[in-house]
Amino acid sequence: MANHKSALKRIRSNEKKRVLNRYQHKTTRNAIKAIRLATDKAEASAKLSTVISMIDKLAKKNIIHDNKASNLKSKLTKHVASL
Repeated sequence: MANHKSALKRIRSNEKKRVLNRYQHKTTRNAIKAIRLATDKAEASAKLSTVISMIDKLAKKNIIHDNKASNLKSKLTKHVASL
């Protein structure tokens, strides 16, 4: 166990960040899944802009890699266009 006050604080703050990052990542994955399962083009294209925004936020916070974010956005956009 850590002995310094700063190390103890770091443990607490890291745990808070980890929980928040997991929540945001899982929420985004569920939104992506909803778009992939959508059959109506109007519904999917309406959700697309919000999901792309969520993906960009994850990439900005380094929760996912920038290239992964680009690949996800590209594949989702192609999928919605093909509906």
